[in-house]
Amino acid sequence: MSHDEHDEGYRGPATLDLGSETLDVQVLLDARHEPFDGRLHWSGRVAAHPRLTELLGSRGGTVRVHTPGHTAVGTLSEPDLWDRFRITGTGHPPFALDAPPPPESD
Repeated sequence: MSHDEHDEGYRGPATLDLGSETLDVQVLLDARHEPFDGRLHWSGRVAAHPRLTELLGSRGGTVRVHTPGHTAVGTLSEPDLWDRFRITGTGHPPFALDAPPPPESD
């Protein structure tokens, strides 16, 4: 998997820091600005990883997510039927964002 330069998001390798252990995983992440609270929200999925399922079981938890050059804290939900964990966070995501377009001139 690799980062697609045409999408606002990230797909590729990441490291999850669970406090007691770090795991190398694959993630698919995206971000959007939420006008209701004025914050940036990011979310996505962590691919199934036997050790992550072993450590967390059917509960989620807070993790630090590291991708090449970026880090953020996120919350893992309980796993789905395929042992993939959903991850969410607010604030700057653990991946680069595209620069906003320049303002239009009158």
